[in-house]
Amino acid sequence: MTFALSAALGGSPQTGFTSPVYNNIADTPPAVNAKQVAINSLGGTQAGVTVHSVSSPFTIAMFKPLNFKFLQPVNPTTGVLKAVPMNVFKVITRKGVLPLAGQSYKPMIVTTIIEVPAGADVADGPNVLAALSAHFGALTNSSAGIGDAVRTGTL
Repeated sequence: MTFALSAALGGSPQTGFTSPVYNNIADTPPAVNAKQVAINSLGGTQAGVTVHSVSSPFTIAMFKPLNFKFLQPVNPTTGVLKAVPMNVFKVITRKGVLPLAGQSYKPMIVTTIIEVPAGADVADGPNVLAALSAHFGALTNSSAGIGDAVRTGTL
């Protein structure tokens, strides 16, 4: 399955939010190797949250490698791979936030970078999926705690 967000994306728990939903539409991505959506309306209780606009962006984009890297043949003498290149995927959320009341919005950027050793997608697909499952599960299960830590500076 490719990167495709539900048009009504359910948000994970955050302190002070009740059942957050981020309704989105397809947006023009910033690069040819990306897909992007813009949050155009909200659901649930999210007091003070704004939707996407030119001056206050609220987008989610996924980037794939522009050129995929592949494994080179093993050394004929040693039978060992000389190097294992990485294919890098990124998911980037941009959200306009106010640094101070009465000032202009500035983009806050949240980035998840996924570096997959070339060949692992075929040779060890289940463990690639397990790493992603655990990572996204940890982010979801810790969502409110991460949000509180970002706001308070305490872990």
